[in-house]
Amino acid sequence: MLIALSQITTGPEPAKNLDLIEEQARRAAEAGARVVVLPEASMACFGTPLAPLAEPLDGPWAHRVRAIAEAAGIVVVAGMFTPAGDGRVTNTLLATGPGVEATYDKIHLYDAFGFAESESVAPGSTVVTVDVEGVRFGLATCYDVRFPELFRAHADAGAVATLLAASWGAGPGKREQWELLVRARALDATVWVAATGQADPAASGITGVGTAPTGIGHSMLVGPDGTVREALGAAPGLLIAELEVAEVARVREKTSVLANRRLGLGDAAITYPV
Repeated sequence: MLIALSQITTGPEPAKNLDLIEEQARRAAEAGARVVVLPEASMACFGTPLAPLAEPLDGPWAHRVRAIAEAAGIVVVAGMFTPAGDGRVTNTLLATGPGVEATYDKIHLYDAFGFAESESVAPGSTVVTVDVEGVRFGLATCYDVRFPELFRAHADAGAVATLLAASWGAGPGKREQWELLVRARALDATVWVAATGQADPAASGITGVGTAPTGIGHSMLVGPDGTVREALGAAPGLLIAELEVAEVARVREKTSVLANRRLGLGDAAITYPV
């Protein structure tokens, strides 16, 4: 299956970002991709007040994304913000297109590196997978990549790949952490990881973005053996890459980390020296 990783820089205006999503979906479909993964915060970049622009899933922004996916004949995965009901928003991935309609609310919130996502965003609690033409994908968002149990949950649910949308924070060592974590999660769960981040705003000619996590680029497709198969740099780009479903079974036969797990490490069946 061909998939597309759309590394873009979104701005604070949801309507303008929809035009960018439409152009990326059209290009991905023309290249033969069946899925296009856009970044977290595709609706509007971080650093923008989120509550005033959040919309429900039956609102005009999501409706337009559905129309874009239908017109292009491709499954679109894009990050948006929905009202949480307590004054905060939910950081939501919308997956929509032929035979697919699902949403994933980001479970792990980015309360780290001096940023407190939980002040404005409410956490999700449900693991979500989607099936595209018989291929199962798990959905994850940005900071989720630091938590291997989510990716293993995707594998346990039958997924052969995780679609990871991000708006990664910049800073010393952050690119290295991003690359290491994406590769580690693929290897932990023996799944493909299609990790799409916001492009570096500076590489898009945008300055004055402040300290919000607005992206560093370096989107990548990582195989179930943890190797990087395709990758982008810091600038905007559309990566079309092949995901071989059968490779997952071959890797799991050789590297049986899922089968070899010892679940319930807290029970009496396993003892530790004191």
